[in-house]
Amino acid sequence: MTVQQRAKSEPNLFGSDAFSLQRRNPDGGTKPLSQWGFRNETDPLTDVLLGSPAFLRHLATSSLSKKHLRENPSNIQTAQAQHKDLVAAYEGFGVKVHWHKPTPELPMQVYSRDSSVMTPYGAIITAMANWWRRGENYAAIRTYEALGIPIYDMVTAGTFEGGDFNVIEEGVVLIGCGGARTQEEGARQVESWFKKEGWETRLAFIDEYYVHIDLMVVPIAPKLTAVCLACTEPGIVDWLKGKGHEIIDVPFQDTMNLGCNFMSLGRDRVIAPKISRTLIQQLKARGFEVAEVDMSEISKTGGGIHCMAQALKRAAD
Repeated sequence: MTVQQRAKSEPNLFGSDAFSLQRRNPDGGTKPLSQWGFRNETDPLTDVLLGSPAFLRHLATSSLSKKHLRENPSNIQTAQAQHKDLVAAYEGFGVKVHWHKPTPELPMQVYSRDSSVMTPYGAIITAMANWWRRGENYAAIRTYEALGIPIYDMVTAGTFEGGDFNVIEEGVVLIGCGGARTQEEGARQVESWFKKEGWETRLAFIDEYYVHIDLMVVPIAPKLTAVCLACTEPGIVDWLKGKGHEIIDVPFQDTMNLGCNFMSLGRDRVIAPKISRTLIQQLKARGFEVAEVDMSEISKTGGGIHCMAQALKRAAD
């Protein structure tokens, strides 16, 4: 029986919160989950999915990680200690932490945003670019099954990674496409799904050097977004401003140190990398509570705070 035939015979199929490997209604109109998910990336975070750094290794996953690998490789023990501080920051804000099960075969699983994307309708299982990371996708399916979170769908048209799915505000998504980690075919497939759900979509074609769109554009609060103006296409900036977003510019050097890769917890609370002084000063000047975490060693392996977290649930503010 096809998905379309099941939709006709089981009218509540796409509205159920029960675990499923494909909850997406191919015709659109998939009902949002009642127990999991979120409307946007700036509402109060209640539940987050993290990956353990227990088996972390410094591998050549991007131009940035390759540079550090050549010049000054990550001290893994220090990186693991820094991740503990990150976990403590979440728990200090009352966020419930859920975990992928760590295994030696998945040394990069700490970057939990890459292997899946949470949406209002369930999780998307992505398609990793690096062959040694593709097992993370299968592990993510097991994690969502254990948590009882249904799968919205799985990317099959090309590579696609979670850092390139950027919910700017409710019903609006910015999808990155750099070619090396997310291919246009994968980006177009995900875009087509959300167009059918009635979302506004925007594709951002970025240089592969920048890895994912969440290295340079991340929402902070309603109508407030951090952007590295030096490396973000002016058309994207104009698009954000046209929606009434105020922009906090993160300097290029900070951005290259993952300074624009932070996590909004909602209600004017943010977990940010200690290195990102300009962003932190701007946020504090606006009255934000900022947990500053040293990510200097762990970020050498290829990602920042936003890359290491998958929001599972945000409460309506």
